[in-house]
Amino acid sequence: MNLEEADSLSEQIAKYISEQIISGELVEGERIQELRIAKELDVSRGSVREALLLLERTYLIEIFPRRGAIVSEMSAQQVKALFDTNVMVLGHIVQRISETWRVNEAEQLQALLDQLMEFVRAGDIEKFYDAIFKYLAEQQEMVANPYIMQFYKELLPSLRRSYFLTLNTSRRELQESFTLFKLVIDAILIRKSQQAALFMEDFCRHLRNLVLESLTRMKQIELAWARRSRR
Repeated sequence: MNLEEADSLSEQIAKYISEQIISGELVEGERIQELRIAKELDVSRGSVREALLLLERTYLIEIFPRRGAIVSEMSAQQVKALFDTNVMVLGHIVQRISETWRVNEAEQLQALLDQLMEFVRAGDIEKFYDAIFKYLAEQQEMVANPYIMQFYKELLPSLRRSYFLTLNTSRRELQESFTLFKLVIDAILIRKSQQAALFMEDFCRHLRNLVLESLTRMKQIELAWARRSRR
């Protein structure tokens, strides 16, 4: 793999591992093989260890003495906690955007809506949610709170891991997500900051429910396979 120059080496390695976790290539409870990662990327094990320390802050892995790094569990309780936290963080972010946007930012919001509509038409669930959460992560200037933004960026990989489970949901559900997020944008553009936060909560609750439904189906399939393998 050719690592890009934009981020530090440890950050690039962390992104590489996080994508394997988000996509399900590395599953919950699995130990991260430092030597395998080092060989795949042609880097030192020390660089991999630095990357794992960064990754631990995103809640995708846990590091244990003498056991190493383990992919974090994704349970219904953890999904609920993740979205409860994101509701508070994203509520603050959209409130600040409502209060501080200028003409060029309003144009960007409209362009975002147009892009999201294209993703809905194409049924591209991953790009739809990626576009929303990436846009919100890039609004440091309008939010003007580096602590909130840093915390949100550290939550983002776990959020991506959760909505990756929804990639097989229906286009009707995707359309519902678009409708809910459009309410957020509409409230921002008329500077109704509290309404924007409430609509963001509705949007997050809808996505949380989709994730929980997908997670339940996945766990049921895993249980069925486990029972068959014991016969």
